[in-house]
Amino acid sequence: MNLADLNKVALAMVAPGKGILAADESTGTIKKRFDAINVASTEDNRRDYREMLFRSSEAMSRCISGVILYDETIWQTARDGTPLIKLIEQSGAIPGIKVDEGTQALPNCPGELVTVGLDKLAERLKKYYEQGARFAKWRAVIDIGSGTVGRGIPTMTAIHVNAHALARYAALCQAAQIVPIVEPEVLMDGDHDIDRCFEVTQRVLNKTFQELRVQRVALEGMILKPNMAISGKKSPKQASVEEVAEKTIRLLKACVPAAVPGIAFLSGGQSDEDATAHLDAMNRIGGLPWRLTFSYGRALQAAPQKAWSGRPENIAASQRAFTHRARMNSLATKGEWKADLEKKAA
Repeated sequence: MNLADLNKVALAMVAPGKGILAADESTGTIKKRFDAINVASTEDNRRDYREMLFRSSEAMSRCISGVILYDETIWQTARDGTPLIKLIEQSGAIPGIKVDEGTQALPNCPGELVTVGLDKLAERLKKYYEQGARFAKWRAVIDIGSGTVGRGIPTMTAIHVNAHALARYAALCQAAQIVPIVEPEVLMDGDHDIDRCFEVTQRVLNKTFQELRVQRVALEGMILKPNMAISGKKSPKQASVEEVAEKTIRLLKACVPAAVPGIAFLSGGQSDEDATAHLDAMNRIGGLPWRLTFSYGRALQAAPQKAWSGRPENIAASQRAFTHRARMNSLATKGEWKADLEKKAA
């Protein structure tokens, strides 16, 4: 492992004014997104859609530091025969790859999941590195139980096994000279308030960093991709932008060592504008040991998907929508976003 090189890639992934495009939707997930815009989820359509994003030169060169790809995409070529991975490199962004293989039910823990995919991961990472990937992503999913029935969720078992798998994955990545994005996602689907999210996320982050130390993962050569401290979608009490920012910063200061180069938040089902506003408010607080940026999927792509709707004549409009969202989030990484910029664009 060459830690200096890993650290260089990690710092480039969280470069000021830039963030990560999560274009790693599984075939099942992108089918749902395409169903919503009445587009058939064929291999060609998936390729054309992603090619359109990667050819959005202004967004890619100015606002995007890296792109997380799905296994299908990393091997695909554009219509003119250029490998998609080359389009990303030509824009100045770093290609990355999602390596987890989804979730399975966790034995003896009803309603909880564990992420799988560690078997043969070392061999897969070697192939991805040869193809050009310089970072990877693995997502662990932690649910917060709803109502009285779900009070015991998440269990310590679910937190432990997922943190252990994240650390195993991270160690394998670094051995393959690939920067791991460590993504322990506490879902915002429930009816919990922000304080319950804070408490669960604190347990999850503490356990994750404990496991990373046990597995001897070099913190300088990784990126953390956490959820924000946020109210559950069904909570009657929704926290303000300021409260989300203040509590998320407090949480990170309590749990994340300063050696980690950067934190790239997931949007986790927030609206496009909320995800931007929360990131901006955190960067306005400032004085932090790590760089704070975005690693958004839907919050960057929902608008361009809708504008595109599978029609070639809509490509320019779709690229404009993508560029706008990328620019708004770029400003948020510097604490320079303003809500009226959204209205001007509209």
